[in-house]
Amino acid sequence: MVNAKLIALLPDLASYILIVKEGSFTAAAKKLDVSPSALSKLMTRLEKALNVKLIQRTTRKLIVTDSGQKVYEQAMVMLNAAQQAVEVSTIDHAEPAGTITVAAPEAFLNSVLQPFVVPFLEQYPEINLHLRAVDGEIDLFKYGIDVAFKLTDTPDEALVLKELGKTDLVLCASPEYLAKKGTPVHPDDLKQHDCLYLAETNTDNIWSFMHGEEIQTVEVHGRYAVNHSQMRLSGVKQGLGVGLFHDFVINEALESNEVVRVLSDWQIRSNYYGAIAMQYAQTKYMPARLRVFIDYINEQLNLTK
Repeated sequence: MVNAKLIALLPDLASYILIVKEGSFTAAAKKLDVSPSALSKLMTRLEKALNVKLIQRTTRKLIVTDSGQKVYEQAMVMLNAAQQAVEVSTIDHAEPAGTITVAAPEAFLNSVLQPFVVPFLEQYPEINLHLRAVDGEIDLFKYGIDVAFKLTDTPDEALVLKELGKTDLVLCASPEYLAKKGTPVHPDDLKQHDCLYLAETNTDNIWSFMHGEEIQTVEVHGRYAVNHSQMRLSGVKQGLGVGLFHDFVINEALESNEVVRVLSDWQIRSNYYGAIAMQYAQTKYMPARLRVFIDYINEQLNLTK
């Protein structure tokens, strides 16, 4: 049975989503072409209807309550379902059109995806492509992500998975640095070396190695840490120390002998190790723009062929 009271709340819930995304009544009101006071009254009405406080309002910012966050996440599911309903009417259009939002780790985005952006946009002139550099897990539904690329052996089981290949982690340094400081022959030797790492979390300087059944975990140190792969690679090339990279970041520098592998007999493990996974939500009616993007990337990057 259709709940008439619930239907009446749908526009208010959609407006609430925009308020949360924009972070202010003023910004959201501007996009909705209404006054901030009108939007404030809408929020009061919605909170009264739901019998819950959604947002704490201060003079400087809006703070979403725990209950407000739960309502927001469910409202996003509603909005995504509405978007899919709209897509049904355009699914058979000859020319794919609209916006695709893609999330990927910074290193993968820069080294692997970036070269395919312009050719894809040239092939599909009616498609807009929004790319977001995201290192770590991201909620596709919450943040409106259409496709996420992950470097992991534990993909999200709730999403469709296309595995594009595997990625390995490579430890390397410049020949000049190794000539000056010596070449590590065991992971423990890294304690005596300058090492470059991400410094995003408190454990990014803890590196794990495996050789047969032997496992070694080393806490490394260095004067230079940066969460940008190309900046870190530049530091390694210039002799600042030993760096850890995905193979797709470092292969070109290895081939040109600008850097050399270190501890190549050891396998390195981390949170960003394993399969190159392309994931997206399961849907009965996939928009044409999303379908052509997935097919294009699968054809260009399928390293398992």
